[in-house]
Amino acid sequence: MSVGETLAATVPMARTLGLEFLETTAERAVVRLPDQPDYHNHVGGPHAGAMFTLAESASGAIVLAAFGDQLQRAVPLAVKAEIGYRKLAMGVVTATATLGRPVADVVAELDAGARPEFPVAIALTRDDGAVTGEMTVVWTLRPHS
Repeated sequence: MSVGETLAATVPMARTLGLEFLETTAERAVVRLPDQPDYHNHVGGPHAGAMFTLAESASGAIVLAAFGDQLQRAVPLAVKAEIGYRKLAMGVVTATATLGRPVADVVAELDAGARPEFPVAIALTRDDGAVTGEMTVVWTLRPHS
């Protein structure tokens, strides 16, 4: 299964929101939230919680794509997240995630016995290209005991 298929199969919230995993590589993950009236807010756009879940899911997709080969010795965990809502989101919203540190540097820390942390930056955009929000999720690879 692809990373997107794996996430859709194992993360109930991704399935609930109908997230579409368009691209999942170690360099970039692109995930789309379809326009669904059941998840609208009081002004007719996607609810802030749905947008947060979209962005966090994109960050998880890139983490799995970048570090999936490390899962036998470490589990990826989100440490903290910060989101800023910039413009009104209406219709379909797309999250594009990028890894904030080179994969090799993170794995080298893990090899040295550390618990590395690394940021993932996510841009949320409307179909017209306008950035409606930005989020950063800091992840860690926690070594198995």
